[in-house]
Amino acid sequence: MAARHPTPLPLADYDQLAVGTLEHRIRSLSEPDLERLLSHEHEHADRPAVVRLLTTRIGQLEAGATPSPGGAAHTADEPRPAHGGSRVSPATSPEPIHPPPHGTPDQPGRPKANRP
Repeated sequence: MAARHPTPLPLADYDQLAVGTLEHRIRSLSEPDLERLLSHEHEHADRPAVVRLLTTRIGQLEAGATPSPGGAAHTADEPRPAHGGSRVSPATSPEPIHPPPHGTPDQPGRPKANRP
């Protein structure tokens, strides 16, 4: 008997993607691809937010929406490249904050007579 090799899902690492990332990545998929993901989701994790997201997108495609590039080029889980470094420097940092003389809830004030 031959071993069954499942075909890969339309999205790489689908099971590890967060819902927010999926929301952008599924925009580029066709209706059959979304149906396949929905079936996979029901068979495995069956996450309510993902099921709702996939069924909503399938409904949008049935209503006439077309697949778009989506967020396949960049996902929310990947860090964005730095563009020239931070604008924070000692010259732009605020003055240090000192507690008021009467104290704060976690640091009660001291009477003036006890101060050094």
